[in-house]
Amino acid sequence: MKFLDQVKIFIKAGDGGSGSPSFRREKFIEFGGPDGGDGGRGGHVIIRANPQLWTLFSFKFKKHFKAGNGGDGSGSRKSGPKGKDVIVEVPYGTIIKDSISEKVIEEINKDNPELIILEGGLGGRGNFHFKSSTNQTPRYSQKGVSGKEMHLTLELK
Repeated sequence: MKFLDQVKIFIKAGDGGSGSPSFRREKFIEFGGPDGGDGGRGGHVIIRANPQLWTLFSFKFKKHFKAGNGGDGSGSRKSGPKGKDVIVEVPYGTIIKDSISEKVIEEINKDNPELIILEGGLGGRGNFHFKSSTNQTPRYSQKGVSGKEMHLTLELK
């Protein structure tokens, strides 16, 4: 195994799910009204220290990390599921830099063993949130916010 002390990776947070434009439908209820659920939040990208690692050699083969997308909302005010978080394990003493601007974001050490680099996108709201006295049947909902992406340089002290 070789020692690798600097590597460039690509990370992307998960997209938020869309809200649902659903309406309540039951047999003997004539005017059910809106009941669309919210979309789920996208997954975060987390960098966590692993005390059993001492090199960045594992990043030679896997350089792209993408968190899961949030699920779409559904009827009966059901929210969509959250996206799966991605955990990137690095050794202690790793310096995280933005590859484009070369600005130091954070250092992973004993005091700061875990860091959320990118937060997942927010889920959209369903049509239940848009009802009012003047708009009793909103036929629209919000789309989810897309997750951010970033190129990072990991450097071992």
